[in-house]
Amino acid sequence: MIEDATKDTVPEEANAPEVPEAEPVSLSEAEIDPRDAEILAFKEEAGKLKDQLLRTLAEMDNLRKRMEREKAEATLYAATNFARDILSVSDNMDRALATAEADHLKEATEPVKNLVAGVEMTRRELLNVFERHGITRVDPLGEKFDPHFHQAMFEVPTNEKPPGTVMQVMQAGFKIGDRVLRPALVGVARAAK
Repeated sequence: MIEDATKDTVPEEANAPEVPEAEPVSLSEAEIDPRDAEILAFKEEAGKLKDQLLRTLAEMDNLRKRMEREKAEATLYAATNFARDILSVSDNMDRALATAEADHLKEATEPVKNLVAGVEMTRRELLNVFERHGITRVDPLGEKFDPHFHQAMFEVPTNEKPPGTVMQVMQAGFKIGDRVLRPALVGVARAAK
């Protein structure tokens, strides 16, 4: 009876003999089939070559995109120096038209009126050519002063407009694409004291 009592209280796992954990079996190089080793080597090489191919394709795509962007910029900004030189022609036409006020034109002879009309048409055509080549006029009267596109020449003390507003444009600016060809020369409002 004593044996039966111990049997009931001792779990069966405690009576089981201990089995050591199995160590992973490693195959020696000699036991691996040479064809399997060759296949593994080929798979590894194929993986490396695929990675290299994908990287090369990505580099080529990036290079193509960069070249397209540089070509577009070169096309857009190729005429920058030439356009900067032509701006003085536009300025001279503006000055000529400013002197030919409407009151004076009423009293002018027909050849003078025709001359002024020719200068106006030439100026319009010049501005149209500028627009076709991405050159736009910056006339910021009444806008907020932007140091990227405007050059402040003086300040105007006033309470009519908020400080920093362009009150007067002495010379219009021009930009080509997003770049400034010439900043607009402006007078900027400041608070009157």
